[in-house]
Amino acid sequence: MDVPELLESASLLVPEETATENDITVRDIWDYLVHDEWEIALGLLEQLGDARSLPLAFWEKLAEAAEQARLERSAAWCHWRCSEIRNGVIRADLTLRPAAEARRTTPISGAGVLRPMWDIGHLSPTGGRAVSIASLWVEDMPMLEPGGRATARLVPLTPSRWTHVQPGQQITMHEDRTVAGTAVILEVHRLATAMPAR
Repeated sequence: MDVPELLESASLLVPEETATENDITVRDIWDYLVHDEWEIALGLLEQLGDARSLPLAFWEKLAEAAEQARLERSAAWCHWRCSEIRNGVIRADLTLRPAAEARRTTPISGAGVLRPMWDIGHLSPTGGRAVSIASLWVEDMPMLEPGGRATARLVPLTPSRWTHVQPGQQITMHEDRTVAGTAVILEVHRLATAMPAR
């Protein structure tokens, strides 16, 4: 399928009554598709997907369309949403340690490429700290500076290890043995659960 076919196919998976915060519906998107405004149509479809829980096939089609159109950030976001549907997602208020207090002195990418370790309360067989891995997406920011704070989305590598995590719980982020940041859990969404906008 080419880009317009993928976008058309994805749009057919959106219920007609679904609307963005600005009251854009799938009917409005068809106007953009008719006029070959694929990038706008893709962005609006992403917004519709963020407003409502849509099937994995929707995000897969958008990811493929974004890749064909060479829209890297959109492709990354759509693949990220596929991961959320497969593994669940945790939203958290993340604060990185300042550069003077941590090993990291450069910003972290906000686009889901970092897979840090998290201390979520598990212990190793010897009684030491056992960490779990979760990918990290920073909402509404391409980068997060040391000392910065933002809402982050975590997709656990092994969701079964995260079942005890609850809103209000504080966890720590690690890139090595030192603490790189702290996060307070805002929301926990298990597999195939609707998610709010990024």
